[in-house]
Amino acid sequence: MTISPDTRTHYVPEDLPTHLQHYIDGEFVDSVGGATFEVLDPVSNTTYATAAAGQREDIDAAVSAAREAFSNGPWPRMKPRERARVLNRIADAVEAQESRLAELETFDTGLPITQSRGQALRAAENFRFFADLIVAQFDDAMKVPGAQINYVNRKPIGVAGLITPWNTPFMLESWKLAPALATGNTVVLKPAEFTPLSASLWAKIFKDAGLPDGVFNLVNGLGEEAGDALVKHPDVPLISFTGETTTGQTIFRNAAESLKGLSMELGGKSPCVVFADADIDAAIDSALFGVFSLNGERCTAGSRILVERSVYAEFCEKYAARAKTIVVGDPHDPLTEVGALVHPEHFEKVASYVEIGKTEGTLLAGGGRPDHLPHGNYIAPTVFADVAPEARIFQEEIFGPVVAITPFDTDAEALELANNTKYGLAAYIWTNDLTRAHTFAQSVEAGMVWLNSHNVRDLRTPFGGVKASGLGHEGGYRSIDFYTDQQAVHITLGTVHTPKFGATDPTATA
Repeated sequence: MTISPDTRTHYVPEDLPTHLQHYIDGEFVDSVGGATFEVLDPVSNTTYATAAAGQREDIDAAVSAAREAFSNGPWPRMKPRERARVLNRIADAVEAQESRLAELETFDTGLPITQSRGQALRAAENFRFFADLIVAQFDDAMKVPGAQINYVNRKPIGVAGLITPWNTPFMLESWKLAPALATGNTVVLKPAEFTPLSASLWAKIFKDAGLPDGVFNLVNGLGEEAGDALVKHPDVPLISFTGETTTGQTIFRNAAESLKGLSMELGGKSPCVVFADADIDAAIDSALFGVFSLNGERCTAGSRILVERSVYAEFCEKYAARAKTIVVGDPHDPLTEVGALVHPEHFEKVASYVEIGKTEGTLLAGGGRPDHLPHGNYIAPTVFADVAPEARIFQEEIFGPVVAITPFDTDAEALELANNTKYGLAAYIWTNDLTRAHTFAQSVEAGMVWLNSHNVRDLRTPFGGVKASGLGHEGGYRSIDFYTDQQAVHITLGTVHTPKFGATDPTATA
């Protein structure tokens, strides 16, 4: 493991807020009851700010503002081109403060600064993409010549409840905000309590871009308080949630009573399958990036690597050697490749899985806290080999820089191992056999598959998982579908031959 030269310096951005408020109906406000919670930075684990802790009454106020803006405000009634202009101004503002966004995101999450910089640009691109999409959006008109014309109206649904996670928070918030706003809905955003800092920037960005008051509302708080109240609110007809599977199950139960629309992207334990005919060095590059980028805190991480036995020893040796040279250090150091995990609670969870792994596999690299980083939420990139499919580190989502490597002998065994978890979010397949690649992709239980590639997203494609990894898909037109109601309109052109129930037969005799 390479040591970053800047590990002794803890960078703190200038002009950090000391208190984060809600944003409701165009105004920054504290919680009605005055409740707050502390926000830590993951390098020092000290409190740098307090945040207003939303309760039911705060969610009520935010939903009321959003409902009023939807029912009586201009936003849902604007033409798509008018809304697109606002979305493009939002994208301009995000790009203009890329450096500031990146340093705040890195400070709040512990992500390496080089990776945070890319998140701001991706957030801007999400707004540009949906600005273009709503202008180009059209729906079919279906004709029955001489008899009927049928067409579809798309209408925004109402108040969208958006609940977002703490890994790459600003970018993932944009994934939900952009399509929800583009389609004319109003929103209440509940960001993750671990990372509320960058979410607070949306308010000014939206205000300056010309978004009407009440269209965007933000309530900070704990999931079991603010999040729970948002899910249960009767005036919120749809919820988009990204987070862990157990929380998703709770949301599913709570949303059932009022039959809310749900889109949920949940946990993952994605396989990276490497066949003997693959470009082994390219597969190693991808498999390293796929689990150790973003500190391993990514739902699509290829954290189970399945390798054909004839190249297994070579792969393990090269992979472990590279993992040992990954630069671990202060997130703000541009040389850092793995930074600090987001919160001490999460650090303890990941560290406990590392200890479990020592009883379930052969430790090839890492194995705990780096010696040169005695403080902060640091875990060295950890590699376990010879992991059995029933092992906990093979089956359970760790969400950190920990990987399990397992051998296989046949295509059938590789597929069985790949599908042998409750999750089904992503899969990565490395082979130069075209038939095998497409056959395996079709058979693997995953919502997204990458062939001979790491996770490279096309915003037009559906994003989501199967099994315990999610419900529904967003991305491209699937997002338009989720955030709109589709109304079929039928127009009769000719004579309607309707059976005359109850009519008296004029030919009948008395």
